Formats: sequence, C-alpha cells, structure tokens
Amino acid sequence: MIDPETNNSADAVQPRWRGAALLRSGVLAFAGSIGATDTHAHHAVQIIMATTPLTVLDEQGAPHTGTKVVVPADTVHRIWGGAEDGTVIFLEPESAPGRAAHLRAIDAGWVISSAFASAARRPLATVVADVAAHLAPATSDRDVPAQHSSVDHALRLLPALVAAGPVSGTKLAAQVGLSASRFTHLFTEQVGIPLRRYVLWSRLRIAITLVQGGDDLTGAAHGAGFADSAHLTRTTREMFGLPVTTRRLIEPFGIGSRRRRMTSLAPPQAADRRATPRAPLRQYEEQAE
Repeated sequence: MIDPETNNSADAVQPRWRGAALLRSGVLAFAGSIGATDTHAHHAVQIIMATTPLTVLDEQGAPHTGTKVVVPADTVHRIWGGAEDGTVIFLEPESAPGRAAHLRAIDAGWVISSAFASAARRPLATVVADVAAHLAPATSDRDVPAQHSSVDHALRLLPALVAAGPVSGTKLAAQVGLSASRFTHLFTEQVGIPLRRYVLWSRLRIAITLVQGGDDLTGAAHGAGFADSAHLTRTTREMFGLPVTTRRLIEPFGIGSRRRRMTSLAPPQAADRRATPRAPLRQYEEQAE
C-alpha cells in the first residue's frame, strides 16, 4: 500500500497535464503528458496508456502500475505516478466499449497487458477508434442495419434543441414521428448511448469549446445550458474527475500547448454517417442530450 499523504516521492518528478484532446459524445480522449491527480471518482470509465509505467492508487491505497491501466466507472482512485507521454480515454459506461472496459477491469484487474495497440505516434482519433473496436467489435456490414431516418432526423434537430435549453425526449420523439418508447430504444441502439447522456456530452463539448474561445466559466456554462459555472464544474468533476480550470481541463484541450488542437466539432455529412458501420462510439461529432 502507498499512503499518498505521507509518501510524496512521486511529486518531485510529476509531469504536468499538457497535450491535445478529442471530444465526442460518449468519449473524451487526451494525448500528451499525464500528471498526478487528487483522489476522486468519476462516472466515465478511464483507460490510460503510456509509453512508460505509471501508477494509479485505488481507494485502499493499493498501487496499480503498468503501461496500460483501466479504472472502472465510479471508482475512487488517483493518478500518483504519471507519465511524460501517454493517452487517456474516458468512455461513457453506458456505451458498449465503456461497459466492456468496466467489466474487464472488475473481472481481470486494472492493469492489462496486450489488449490495446500502442498509442505512440498515432492520430488520437485512430487510437480511439481502435480501442472502441477492440472493446466492442462491430459486426459485419451485412449485419448492421442502415441508420433509421428518424434517428438521422433527431441528430439534425438536436444541435438547435441543445442550444435552446432542456431537451425533452418525448417531444423529440413526436417531432421525428415515433413513440417515446420506440425512439428511446432506437436512439440508444443506433447512436450507442442514451439520449440524455448524449445531450450531456454535447453540453460539455459546447462549454469546453466556449472556454477555448475565450469565454469565462459563467458564460461558457450558460452558453452550454448549465445553470451556472458551479453546475458545469460539478458535472466535469463527476464525469472525468477534472474541474474546468486552466491546469486540469483547458490545458489538456490545447490551450498553451505546442501540439495541434485535435478537438473536432463538425459532423461529417449525413451520407457519411449512413455509410459508416454502426459502432458504439460514433465517428461523427454528436450534438445532443
């Protein structure tokens, strides 16, 4: 066991959080130097891949040391010994890859061996796609149904609805011509996460984009549909264990970094979405609740 309160040998050599990130509904990915964190828990499943071993402490202070570590959802932990170069992926636990990663960590332990290919010197979007495919392999193209027109319609409506305020699943279902129960099932099946989680990820993406554009936290929170900056900060802590501050969340998204910012905001054309086999983590950017 390691007592982080009395053992500070790692603090002297800790790298700072600095790098670039990619945000889509259901996934937040970061590539760069991985710093230490305080003890916390978050709803997202966390996958950490580094070029050198790092250490994550669990609630009892037991160290989990390796180059690939998976932290289950809603689990108390802290990064105690970081890494100069690595990738961190947060997955929505209600998505198929998130569920698979969570169960793997619960059943087989947090430290994994050869499950994922090295993330070094590969585009972050490619790393995310490979991890998602490994955790929840897609079926063949012949087995994947075309995306329902009502889901396509909902995805086109959602950006404006999210920007306008609360999103009602019942009202959205009526707008696209489906019953609420049918729409709820179909959206989750074809998008990969429930509508309410999709909208939450979208609001976080909007808020982070506004902060990157120069808005203060209050303006970003209101612009993304949060009640206030405290609501936004609380949500980011609950989801990722990171507050919306310059050190912990803004810097990993490229502010002050020499890496090119990798956050992509525009979805491909609808035709591209239909041509892409359905996967638990969609390859287009989501704007929904």
